[in-house]
Amino acid sequence: MDIFEKLKPNRGPLAQYADQADGYFAFPKLEGEIAPWMYFNGKKVLTWSLNNYLGLANHPEIRKVDAEASKEWGLAYPMGARMMSGQTKYHEELEHQLAEFERKEAAYLLNYGYQGMVSIIDALVDRYDVIVYDSDAHACILDGMRLHMGKRFVYKHNDINDLEKQLKRATRITKFNGKGGILVITEGVYGMVGDLGKVKDIASLKGKYDFRLLVDDAHGFGTMGEDGSGTGTYFGAQDGIDLYFGTFAKSMASVGAFVAGEKRIIEYLRYNMRSQIFSKSLPMPIVIGAIKRLEMIKTHPEFIKNLWNIVNALQDGLKKAGFDLGKTESPVTPVMMHGTEFEAANMVLDLRENYKIFTSIVVYPVVPKGTILFRLIPTAVHTLEDVEYTVNAFKELKPKLEAGKYRKDKVDRSKFV
Repeated sequence: MDIFEKLKPNRGPLAQYADQADGYFAFPKLEGEIAPWMYFNGKKVLTWSLNNYLGLANHPEIRKVDAEASKEWGLAYPMGARMMSGQTKYHEELEHQLAEFERKEAAYLLNYGYQGMVSIIDALVDRYDVIVYDSDAHACILDGMRLHMGKRFVYKHNDINDLEKQLKRATRITKFNGKGGILVITEGVYGMVGDLGKVKDIASLKGKYDFRLLVDDAHGFGTMGEDGSGTGTYFGAQDGIDLYFGTFAKSMASVGAFVAGEKRIIEYLRYNMRSQIFSKSLPMPIVIGAIKRLEMIKTHPEFIKNLWNIVNALQDGLKKAGFDLGKTESPVTPVMMHGTEFEAANMVLDLRENYKIFTSIVVYPVVPKGTILFRLIPTAVHTLEDVEYTVNAFKELKPKLEAGKYRKDKVDRSKFV
């Protein structure tokens, strides 16, 4: 069969809804300055869907540095991969500052978070090694493990007893082979529902088992810990993390990522990560901008304080209104309800068109069938008035859902689009 013909009847779990979803539920166009209030379909909406945790995206000092760096360097410089011709003192300076911020010996810049995590796993392990990972691991971790030719064992989400079982299995294999090691992978903050990985409990198992710990802290970098250095410092367990991974795409409101750890291991990754060896270096405006963003995080603790004031107000307000927020311990705020995909879609229409609130919706197959998950992302630049308005809107949505107001077998966008 022709490979393209095979794809026609099988559009995939999400693309099967493309005819109704495209441009509204999927690939929507938010317009205007990055801020809590933006424009969608020509209407001003209060958005809770941007990972601009600290509000740096449109901070005037950030915009000024970004503009000046773009004017001075352009987007081409440096030209080439880091190893060949794309190295600059600014890349090195940013790495030095990131390592110092994360209490690690060294750090290495990555072009993208997703691509970087895939490549870290690929570079670290060979067919004799065993990976043990959390069942709720992000797609980038799962895709990295697809390249792994050895064994991998999954443990139930945040279940330390099950993790021990898998570590025992992994240990038996490495002892039997007489070669290979164990890599445990967890997230610091689980970005879908906001709970924290049990970093401290996992690290404490090093007294019983021989393994290395890789922590993906994409949503923890900049938001967790008093200084924003992440989930490891929040738990007082940063020393137990062998490789700390953070991204610029969340709290820094930019592009890129980094990995930090022991100097000799970071050097190994520099010379063996294919995604970096064979990719153009991060452009200078991104690097200069990241240096400025890190400086702002370090010198403006009020950004984190403001973020958590909004987080606490939003989450407390929703909980008092009777909403299920799961086990979130981070800014990620999941509002969980029961209903069908069509009910979820019609609720989104109501929220966006009548309440002027734009937030992300997650349905099956990402969450169990019958579950509706609104994922709200508070930021330091939201206001308490934004919070009150949103909580009141959700209070009105809930009885409508329970009364069957959204129970239709189709989504009618005709009057809105």
